[in-house]
Amino acid sequence: MFDTQRVEIEWGGRPLIMETGRVARQADGAVMITYGETTVLATAVSARTAKPGQDFFPLTVNYQEKTYAAGKIPGGFFKREGRPAEKETLTSRLIDRPIRPLFAAGYKNETQIVLTVLSHDLENDPDIVALVGASAALTISGVPFMGPIGGARVGYIDGEYVLNPPLDVMEDSKLDLVVAGTGDAVLMVESEAQELSEEIMLGAVMFGHREFQPVIEAIIQLAEKAAKAPRNHIAADHSELYAKVKDLVEADLNAAYDIQEKEPRRDAISDAKAKVMEALLPEGASPDDKNILGDQVKKLESNIVRGRILKDGSRIDGRDTKTVRQIVAEVGTLPRAHGSSLFTRGETQALVVATLGTADDEQFIDALTGTYKEQFMLHYNFPPYSVGEAGRMGTPGRREIGHGKLAWRAVNPVRPPHHEFPYTLRIVSEITESNGSSSMATVCGTSLALMDAGVPLRRPVAGIAMGLIKEGENFAVLSDILGDEDHLGDMDFKVAGSDEGITALQMDIKIDGITEEIMKIALAQAKDGREHILGEMAKALTESRPELGEFAPRIEQLKIPVDKIREVIGTGGKVIREIVEKTGAKVNIEDDGTIKIASSDGKSIEAAIAWIRSITDDPEVGHIYQGTVVKAVDFGAFVNFFGAKDGLVHISQLANERVAKTTDVVKEGDKVWVKLMGFDDRGKVRLSMKVVDQETGKEIEQE
Repeated sequence: MFDTQRVEIEWGGRPLIMETGRVARQADGAVMITYGETTVLATAVSARTAKPGQDFFPLTVNYQEKTYAAGKIPGGFFKREGRPAEKETLTSRLIDRPIRPLFAAGYKNETQIVLTVLSHDLENDPDIVALVGASAALTISGVPFMGPIGGARVGYIDGEYVLNPPLDVMEDSKLDLVVAGTGDAVLMVESEAQELSEEIMLGAVMFGHREFQPVIEAIIQLAEKAAKAPRNHIAADHSELYAKVKDLVEADLNAAYDIQEKEPRRDAISDAKAKVMEALLPEGASPDDKNILGDQVKKLESNIVRGRILKDGSRIDGRDTKTVRQIVAEVGTLPRAHGSSLFTRGETQALVVATLGTADDEQFIDALTGTYKEQFMLHYNFPPYSVGEAGRMGTPGRREIGHGKLAWRAVNPVRPPHHEFPYTLRIVSEITESNGSSSMATVCGTSLALMDAGVPLRRPVAGIAMGLIKEGENFAVLSDILGDEDHLGDMDFKVAGSDEGITALQMDIKIDGITEEIMKIALAQAKDGREHILGEMAKALTESRPELGEFAPRIEQLKIPVDKIREVIGTGGKVIREIVEKTGAKVNIEDDGTIKIASSDGKSIEAAIAWIRSITDDPEVGHIYQGTVVKAVDFGAFVNFFGAKDGLVHISQLANERVAKTTDVVKEGDKVWVKLMGFDDRGKVRLSMKVVDQETGKEIEQE
């Protein structure tokens, strides 16, 4: 019944198995791929024809994790997987980026890649498995995909590169890098690093590229057994139409790109496009005709911009290839925020706000590997007004989630360990202007906002976006690219880090890959640009402020014996609720006996700590305490002086002179100072008031 084809190789010390023909047979391409015991079903389906008027390639990648893959039932009321989690969105983008450039030119048929995690062994991250599966499914589908590609994760442990480290081993790695590409070149890089050098990062990329070559060979073997006949797709020849467009508006577009300001330049380009449409678009033309004509204008724009850069290094805004736009960095922008910054680079601007919270503000992440708490959140917002447009505003899209995560990866390696700085951190980056690399502006603004809030970062972090123009063997690497240079160029290469090394690296290639030589030049040029930006940021703030912001909560930590936790919590939480209610401080108790007390009022924290200490500690002989008289009797007064602990002040210890009646000196409810003198034969507490000055609480020197 099944015509099953299978290929198995040993890869990174574990078996990699690809199988097709048994599951999802109506998809254009379907591959069940297993690595270790992590299994992903990868399917590819592409429409037979493009929709009329389609002016872009509608590719969708949907990566989805099923909780049954790890033997779990979804949380929540409905007990069903809902909207994609952040990990699913980021992995979908991770896979989309290297496969998108490899579809044949002019192919605009709707295409969908669905990657479903069916089994997770809690050792091998499904993202690499899904990436390889997507490549295999497309390669056998018959769709005009110029693959296959391979992908791998690279760790850096004890000075050695490690291929596809298991999840528990990754905890010891100074690098988490994912690289994808063809047999000849690299197409995509995504990474987080512990301030590693350019040489180590480049070595990791090339290591990963070498190590996934056996995967590409395995996909080719599978395709030789099971690939469907390739679809006929021939890109239309519009050379004559292009020549007409060039004759008509080449001079206009050259003049437009002589304008260095974005808005006037955009208006001039729009006028040129309108001129083309009026002259060359026939009456009654279809949407397809309009799109084809628009594509020729874009092609002419691209050739003009790219030609200028390659010929004499002249860029759209007049800079050379290495110059970074003017930077203005400000901190303390918002009066009530815990920390804030306004970072402006040319026509790109990020308003970044840092908020410090307590353990109550931690985000619970329900992942296949288990539920964990996240203490550092970075949210990136890209409103339409930032590019001078009106548009729909709603929940964050894939782009916003991806840009936010890139900035998170860049800053996370330099933030203080949670046990040293026990705050929950939330960053919000509002992109108020955009003309190139708002994600890198977010990195710079985040670093400044956290330092403004008094968060002790190890070092400031900056980011820069690099571009590439490549024609044959001739190429130019561009520092701090504009939006148009990103759109018309061949590479988006983002590098973030401190003056000690790289913390995040992301690369997307729009051509069929780049070489090690180009990457080496781009990394060196990015280092120079990053150091320049760090210098400009230092004009606003060179290091974290020594104190937290005025409105930030204060958190103090103390450790109690584990067997005392129950006493602090009390029956049904009665004691801890009373502490919170009466002191006004937030109290969080962890299983190991660590207690975090938080409040914006220092006195509240002191009161809560004193209360907890009174429960967990024993009073010390010779120490002076303030207490409350709870009962007066003939032979003295009982004083509550240490939490729930009471002691007796004998009538002879009430005052230096003879006391006839206890109530002549104290009555119930009085606040008094007492010294712990010791314990009697039965263990009862003995206190004295007469040796303590009742006004100051200080011990009276005996003559």
